[in-house]
Amino acid sequence: MLSFIIRRILYSIPLLFIISILIFFIIQLPPGDYATWYVSQTKALANITQEQAIELTITLREKYGLNDPIVFQYLNWIKNIIFYFDFGFSMHYNKPVSEMLADRLPRTLIIALICHFFATTIGVTIGIYAAKNQNKLGDNIATIFAFLGMTIPRFFLALLIMYWLAIVLNSDNTGSMYSPYYAVQPMSFAKLWNGILHIWPIFAIAVLGGLAYNMRVMRGNLLDVMRMQYIETARAKGLSENQTLYRHAVPNALHPLVMFQGIALPYMLMGELEAAIVLSIPTAGPLLVESIQRQDTYTTAAILFCLTVILVIGNIIADILLAVLDPRVRQN
Repeated sequence: MLSFIIRRILYSIPLLFIISILIFFIIQLPPGDYATWYVSQTKALANITQEQAIELTITLREKYGLNDPIVFQYLNWIKNIIFYFDFGFSMHYNKPVSEMLADRLPRTLIIALICHFFATTIGVTIGIYAAKNQNKLGDNIATIFAFLGMTIPRFFLALLIMYWLAIVLNSDNTGSMYSPYYAVQPMSFAKLWNGILHIWPIFAIAVLGGLAYNMRVMRGNLLDVMRMQYIETARAKGLSENQTLYRHAVPNALHPLVMFQGIALPYMLMGELEAAIVLSIPTAGPLLVESIQRQDTYTTAAILFCLTVILVIGNIIADILLAVLDPRVRQN
């Protein structure tokens, strides 16, 4: 088992290295850079001559090393990450990227993991119920619900909820993590509850989509397992339907579901990011969009790379859990 875990971790290292290269070079593809964006904004807001604009562009590019070849910029960036855990300097926010990641990323990950837990738990439960009552009313309702959860765009749901809160209810619980009073207060139960009132749409949107996927996967797996020969043998031995279902069918149906969690976690994380962007909740999502718009290279690259690391770790954990459930996996 230990050798399997070590192999799986070692395999992920070159993968992360290749992904980091792709991330850094792809975000450089749009024309211009942060200096170009900053000068264009300055020209729009203030009266500066073309000579002043050129001089400002040259100064910014020299200050942030934007004149260096892209290869050198990448090597310097990845070297600082590996040896110093330094993700670079945000050109727009004028602070180390690590400070912004420390503020936004844990919040994003905690929300995504909570959503993942509820989506998996509820989805598996509904999936078992739907498979047990195949083609009955409860199964049909669950199937329709899962179809809607998988097909309705999450950003559209976020827009509907935002309209309902802001226009219909005239609520001020939008666009922030806490109300102004609680934003400067130390953590307490009242502040926690205030935060929940602000971010519950993210939970609802992310959980809905993940729940639908987990329900569909569990239902399909369980129906396949229930047709297996050893299930018929268990019934022939005189086991009740519930004993056959929960003692033999469900544990074996969980194997593909555990493997599916490597895909479900990225889906859940992307759902959280989409909802946070629409609702302007200060997690990694809005920061990523702002950094892309402003061509803040190191902020964009750091967020994407950290999200990639989280997804790879999630897949490793899923593989380890699958290896615990099925010893045959360890031989691969």
